[in-house]
Parts: sequence; structure tokens; C-alpha cells
Amino acid sequence: MVLLVIDTQKLITNDKLYQFHRFVSNLKELIMKARENNLEVIYVRHDDGEGQELTKGTEGFEIYEEFKPRNDEKIFDKTVNSAFKGTGLLEYLKDKKVKDIIITGLQTDFCIDATVKCGFEHGFNTIVPAYANTTVDNKFMTGEESYRYYNEFMWQRRYTQCMSVEETIGKMK
Repeated sequence: MVLLVIDTQKLITNDKLYQFHRFVSNLKELIMKARENNLEVIYVRHDDGEGQELTKGTEGFEIYEEFKPRNDEKIFDKTVNSAFKGTGLLEYLKDKKVKDIIITGLQTDFCIDATVKCGFEHGFNTIVPAYANTTVDNKFMTGEESYRYYNEFMWQRRYTQCMSVEETIGKMK
């Protein structure tokens, strides 16, 4: 089992996110418990490309300080929504014979959704802990509506197991 922390970059990790403080608290706890239980914590960063705000080499591209990776933790960079496409992550996990992944991070309706569905397609057993992913309002739905749509309707019993942080920590042991 590994803990995957997706796109928790400085530019987009802010209080515009739905349940921001709860998200930060839950993710910090999951990272801490994963480390305590000797689970690998793997980070993924999104690069929108040259000339964009979220671009490799900019301050906003780096991981949010409260989730900072340790020097021995892997970071994969991506240019599309799925953490598995073209990053080397899929090959890395298969080489290590990983079957179970805890998926966390940003944003629920973009990269988390794509990663959950692609993880399912690649045969991984995934867990999405409650309030360990989040998003912002868009012109169609509020951040809360997006969060609830994916976590409570779209993913559950189709693509992943959605459960509490406490239940997720229990699975780490």
C-alpha cells in the first residue's frame, strides 16, 4: 500500500478550496500515519507548461509547505490530469508490485477523478479518504457540490472505496 498525494502545490492549495482547513488537517494526519506505518508516500505535481502559472521552476509549482515531502520520498511530475499517464508512476508501482493505493490531494473534479478512474482501469485497489481531496467552485457547481458528487456518488462502489480518515488509517496497519 502507498499514499499518493496529488497536486498539493503552493499555487492552488489555499482557502478557496472547499473545507480547506479540514483537508489540510486530514492530509497531514494521513501523511504522518503513513510514515509511522512505513507506507511509502508518493507525491505528484502538475505542470501546465511554459508560460503558465503552474509551471516547473516557479514557487507555486512546489509542494505546499505543510505537506512537504521528505528527501527520500518520490515526486512524479505530470502534464495531464491522470497521475498514471506519462509520469513513470504506473511503471514504478507495477515494478514494486503495489496493488493498494490511498489517493489524496487536488482537485476532486480534475486530477483526483482522473487518477481514481485510471487507477481502477489499471487494476489497483484504491481508497479515497473523506475530506482528503477537495476543489474550488466552478461555473457549474460549488466546491461542496463537486466534492459530494464524486465522493458520495460517482466513485463509491464503482471505482474506489470512499471511507473516513480513521478507517483509512486502520487499513495502513
